[in-house]
Amino acid sequence: MTVTATTTAGPASPTGARAAGLLDRVRTFVHDELLPSSEHFDSLPAVPTAASVRLAEAGLANWWIPAEYGGHGVPLCDSVDIVSELAYGDGGFAFGSFLSVLGTTMLQLSGADALARPHLERLARDGGVLGILASEEEAGSELARITTTYRRDGDRVVVGGDKYFSTNTDAADLLLVVARDATDDAEFRVVLVPRHTEGVELVKRWNMVGMRGSATYQVALRDCAVPAAHCLPGNGLRLLEIGLNASRVLIAATAIGMARRVRDLAMEYASSKRVHGAALVRNAVFAGKLGQIEMLIEVMRSQCRAAAAEFDSHLAGDAPAAALYRVGTLRSALAAKMYCGQAGWQVATLGSEMFGGLGYTHDHPIGKLVRDLRYVGLVEGGDDVIRELLFTRYVVPTGKRR
Repeated sequence: MTVTATTTAGPASPTGARAAGLLDRVRTFVHDELLPSSEHFDSLPAVPTAASVRLAEAGLANWWIPAEYGGHGVPLCDSVDIVSELAYGDGGFAFGSFLSVLGTTMLQLSGADALARPHLERLARDGGVLGILASEEEAGSELARITTTYRRDGDRVVVGGDKYFSTNTDAADLLLVVARDATDDAEFRVVLVPRHTEGVELVKRWNMVGMRGSATYQVALRDCAVPAAHCLPGNGLRLLEIGLNASRVLIAATAIGMARRVRDLAMEYASSKRVHGAALVRNAVFAGKLGQIEMLIEVMRSQCRAAAAEFDSHLAGDAPAAALYRVGTLRSALAAKMYCGQAGWQVATLGSEMFGGLGYTHDHPIGKLVRDLRYVGLVEGGDDVIRELLFTRYVVPTGKRR
């Protein structure tokens, strides 16, 4: 079943015609490349996917990279609508397409120009992705308990450990590894490890329940040696927090696109489905549920764009790296991530109920959307993790915060 993507409601982008034109190109790409083959993205496609290659060939990959590196320089606020469009076509494809923003943000803000520029220019020119290796099986979301270490060996550092969930690892040219100093448990760094460094081992690709259009791996690092200059300056956990602001907002934005797809599929179904002798679209209960979904879509978009605008304002400041390093985790980004995870799940529930048993099968897109929407509330911090962060960073009085 194919549904034509609808235009995202809302005011025009403040960045003007250039951003609007890029959004139109993305919308066309989704209509031509993703919607006709959406079933493909539910079968663990090979990476890089054919669609991701075509996204790069169309000059649309990594659209957020600043113009000084050859990119489009689309701010996070406008990226919300781009991700919504990509997720309308497929949530997993969207996730894999934007997740590198976490790593590029760290490189842009903290990497020495000689180290960061070649990678950012390559990503802007050729497309491609970065891999972020942070979480571990035992530590979970408590990243201060990670056991992956780096040790100094002359003019090199040697990284060793096991990472549990890492998206895009196999397709990436560069991995950003969060590790602790082997000689100082309180010291953390982000270490840049080229993907094909000796000792990088893909243990397995996870057979994900949802978002199967992306590729997530368990990875082992066996004494991977890289130049000492590949350590980004600053506390690695703090740098990760800064990057997570951007990726969490865009993860939240995937819920907008998938919710819009649920809405449109429901409208298509209701135009032909008859209940009590009349078209379902004329049913008051159906109308109320679609009205509820539309309200959730609008609030999700407003929250995501507000959080993105706050992040953009920091980037546009005189000293963005220092400002974001002081702030760390933005409350608005946490709220957007948590709200959209919950609101998206409400939409998934309403949508699947409308289709009855059909909405719980692999034979209809609704079943896939239900599984994909659930992921929004799990990845990069489940609700309990986000609640704790909101409490410890923004509820506890300043002098008593951790």
